[in-house]
Amino acid sequence: MHKSERLFQLVNILKSRRLAIRASDLAARLNVSERTIYRDIQHLQHSGVPIEGEAGIGYVIDDYDLPPMMFTLEELQALLLGSKMVSAWTDPVLAEKAHSAITKIEAVLPDNLKQHTADQPYLVSGWSHSSAHQSFTYTLRQGIEQKRSVNLHYSDANNQLTTRTVEPLGLVYWGGKWTLVAYCQLRNNYREFRLDRIQDAHLSADAFCLSKEKNLDHYVALIKAQYGDC
Repeated sequence: MHKSERLFQLVNILKSRRLAIRASDLAARLNVSERTIYRDIQHLQHSGVPIEGEAGIGYVIDDYDLPPMMFTLEELQALLLGSKMVSAWTDPVLAEKAHSAITKIEAVLPDNLKQHTADQPYLVSGWSHSSAHQSFTYTLRQGIEQKRSVNLHYSDANNQLTTRTVEPLGLVYWGGKWTLVAYCQLRNNYREFRLDRIQDAHLSADAFCLSKEKNLDHYVALIKAQYGDC
């Protein structure tokens, strides 16, 4: 880790805490010596960062806003990859915001990093997520966020078209297909609906409420209990 990165991480650690933290704990977090931490603290204090405390007691930082965030090459690659996945696999509104984020990140990249980020080893394909599926995803996201039921026209595994009214709880990517996790009013239980089998989706005016036994976390807990943490 370069010194500039370490100083940035040091400020982040101090800002995340309400109580003082000792130099030994900071050294362990950043994998450096305590002497390095003391030097870094002095450097930051001389630079105007309001760090209070002393050796043997601990350090704390008072109200302080960080300058514009600096990222390592790997952090930039992660951000760009995530933005491209959102752009390819989610609804048009989030896709547009992802494109905007990518443009902002690439606009401020120094020249020596632009080629590195352009040569990413990961390729994000949107072939299996059509514009129709993206529009369904937007409707489903609205239902999840607004807690409103959704009317689905769905083709099941036997290619039989069914109509369901569901209470959407979450959109899950299983590594191959996107799935809507919902509470099905017909079955009075959780059901999963593959997005590539949804023929149409309409947002209902009917609202629903979550409960201890009807929410995404509860569904995930049931799946883990059934199949284990694999």
